[in-house]
Amino acid sequence: MKDNQLVIREARSDELDKVAVLIRDAYQEYENSLPPGAWKYYVRDIMDVRSRLKESQLIVAEMGGQLTGTVTLYLDAGVLAQEKWPHGWAAIRLLAVDPAYRGHGIGGELMKECFRRCRSKGIAVLGLHTTEIMDVARRMYERMGFVRAPDYDFYPRRDMVVMAYRLDLSPTA
Repeated sequence: MKDNQLVIREARSDELDKVAVLIRDAYQEYENSLPPGAWKYYVRDIMDVRSRLKESQLIVAEMGGQLTGTVTLYLDAGVLAQEKWPHGWAAIRLLAVDPAYRGHGIGGELMKECFRRCRSKGIAVLGLHTTEIMDVARRMYERMGFVRAPDYDFYPRRDMVVMAYRLDLSPTA
């Protein structure tokens, strides 16, 4: 493998701790946007990659032997209780790119892999949640064709909305 070649694949069981740290590091920039207690709970949740494995696919990006990004894909979004997605939809959670590797299109390639996997299973709609503070990710999702789906928003706190987006997956999207 060439050093700069990006490889998208399933995470291996011996990489789960590294993936958890990658997610934490990628989301660290949001720590000061949440109350300390909320951040502690959130970081513990996002790093718990093992608890999601039964219901999801943990996809990673690798470049030059380094894990550079990850995303969690749920082919049946209906299993996500808090999100309340319809059965038959897929959903992603926790798209994360190592801060040292941002700007290389890794997030976009991880998303394209999710699109490919959904289409291969005949899934027509992919959902995701994001927040105002995650503006770079939100703009990328919108460029990819995701549109707001406010019926699926949720509010972990009175002063915070977690915004739902959906993408209708046509064969060429």
